Formats: sequence, structure tokens, C-alpha cells
Amino acid sequence: MGNNINNWSRRSVLKAGVAGAVALSTTSMWSSLRAQTKRIVVRDDGGVYTKAYTEVFYRPFQEATGIEVIGVQANAEPTAQILSMVDAGAYTWDMAKISQPAIRMLTQGQKKYLEPHGLGNDPIVSVMPEHFMSEYGVGTNVYSTVLAYRKDAFEGRQAPTSWKDFYDVEGFPGRRALRRHPFDTIEQALLADGVAIANVYPCDLERAFSALDRIKNDVSVFWTSGAQVEQLLVSGEVDMVPVWVSRAQSARSSNAPVGIVWDQNIWGLDSWAILAGTPNAEACREFIKFTCDPKRQAELTKYFPAGVTHPQAFDFIDPKVAVDCPSYPDHIAKGLPIDAQYWTEKQSAALERYNAWLLS
Repeated sequence: MGNNINNWSRRSVLKAGVAGAVALSTTSMWSSLRAQTKRIVVRDDGGVYTKAYTEVFYRPFQEATGIEVIGVQANAEPTAQILSMVDAGAYTWDMAKISQPAIRMLTQGQKKYLEPHGLGNDPIVSVMPEHFMSEYGVGTNVYSTVLAYRKDAFEGRQAPTSWKDFYDVEGFPGRRALRRHPFDTIEQALLADGVAIANVYPCDLERAFSALDRIKNDVSVFWTSGAQVEQLLVSGEVDMVPVWVSRAQSARSSNAPVGIVWDQNIWGLDSWAILAGTPNAEACREFIKFTCDPKRQAELTKYFPAGVTHPQAFDFIDPKVAVDCPSYPDHIAKGLPIDAQYWTEKQSAALERYNAWLLS
């Protein structure tokens, strides 16, 4: 553990809120927070995230500070709800786990719907990689889209190793599925057509749709949800499919023979963001700092291969588990980071064109 971590530990009393996790002590640093609030409400993704966050973040933070943290599941991209809460000054949540495009949408106008976190000088947060940070968000989870395939469909022949292979219907025949949304799909088409990672943005839509035309008749299913594509992999209904890696890993954990291609993975970032005007902003900041502890982040991998954001977290993760984490350094190095600004500006136009292409 680095010097910053050691210095922090000397100012704290270790608590066993989670086995092996370092927890902040209940010291005078929390007294003002106790006076302000006894509870903060955090929007998360539900499911395994709520379970893991409760054990690793929420409950230990309450034990350390006396401040209860309640996780609430909401829409995948709850920007409308945040706009409504801030405009009304009525806060169902104090903070939220949201994507980079959502953060940009909520802060691009004159009125900002998120609070600047102001944690850049914190000894733990300051170690976070720049690409996991923004003025209004502190990265908490990297997610990734990969090419997944059924190993049994490629017995005795070469399995796909790239987006180019997925788009090569003659060299790699098989049943394909594709997302019924341009997000990620456009990038995959460009990478398959030979565009270098550094040149994907701004996306050449003419080139992307020309590539999509080549495989359209070979797509068996246009999927709309992670649960659907996970079932497609488990049942063997399709042989190849671009999918969020967590769904491919879940199918694999159900004993489906699923292979994962990490090369040219398309990765994005979810961040902790504080709603503008919430009276519990300071408690939220302390909670965010609490979640950035690398040893604590490593505890998340007991529940799923988490896309941890503090680089030192990998010092505490089993190497066999680490290679399944979307933020594993080699995956980040070989991947394409989603351009949040591009999709903030172009999503409506791209979606309209993609829907028209589906109907053509």
C-alpha cells in the first residue's frame, strides 16, 4: 500500500466492517457530519451492485460515522429524475452513480444540476487516474462492451478474436446478435472496418452503416436488454454477440461455454455525483472518499469482477480475478474509451438513423 494510504491509516482506527477492508474510524472528523445529517440516499444500479455496495460501502460507512446510507435502484440513466429533483429542491436522493454522458448533460448548461466534488486534493482521491475523474464526478466503476461467443460453436475451427471477425460472415459463419441501439454498435462497426482506436471519434456514420449493411442479413436477434442477451448465450441461441462483459461473465458462471474477446473492448465509466443543492453534500463527499480506498474497492471483487477505479486496488485482488475486471490495466490499454461528449451531442441523430436502418 502506498504512502498516501499508510498516512491515512495512521489517522484512522481500523474497523472490521468488511473482512479485510480498511474502515475509517469514528473520530472528531465526523462530528460535524453527525450534526448535519443521519442519512444519505444514493442511487445505484440495484441487483449485485446494491448487495456489494451494502456490504463494502454502505454498512461500513454507517459503522464508521453513524450516518446511514440507503441505496436506491433507479433507471439506467436517471437524468430526468435528477433534473426534476434539483429544480423542485426536493431530494429523493442526495447523490447518484451515473455515466459520463449523464454528467455532461447535467452540467453543460448555465444551471448546473450537480455539485463540484472538490476532492482533487484528497490524499486518496488524488491518486485516481485522470481518465476516471471529472469536476463533477469521481469514477467508481468501469464497464465494458466486449465480443462474446459460444466456444462450442467454434470447436474445430478458429474462434473470433476481433470485431473484424464478427463482421466477417464468410470467414466466421454463425448466428449473430446485435444491440438494438447505436451506442457501442457504431464504434464496433468502425473498428471492424479498420478504423484505428485513436480515430473512431468523431464517428464516420456513413462508413459505420456501410459496414453494418454487410452483416444485417446475418443478424438473428437485435437485443434490447442485458438479461435477454445473457439468456441467448446460456441457451446457445446465438454464437457471437457484442455485450456488456458482466452479462457474458454471468452466463459463463452459469456454466455456459462462453469466450470473451477483450481486445478493442469499448469501455465507459460510472461516477459518484452529488446532486446540486442537496443539504447533505458534505456527508456525500466523505462517503465518496470512503469508497475510494483501494483495499475497500478490492473487496467488491468478492461479489463480481468489479471495474475498480483506484489503481492500487489491484494490489489486493487475486490475479486470477483481476484479469476479469474491466479496469484491468491491460484491458484499458487495449480498449476504446467512450467519448461522452460525442454521444451527448450526437445520440439523437444516431438513434434516428439507426432506427431507420433497422426498418430498411
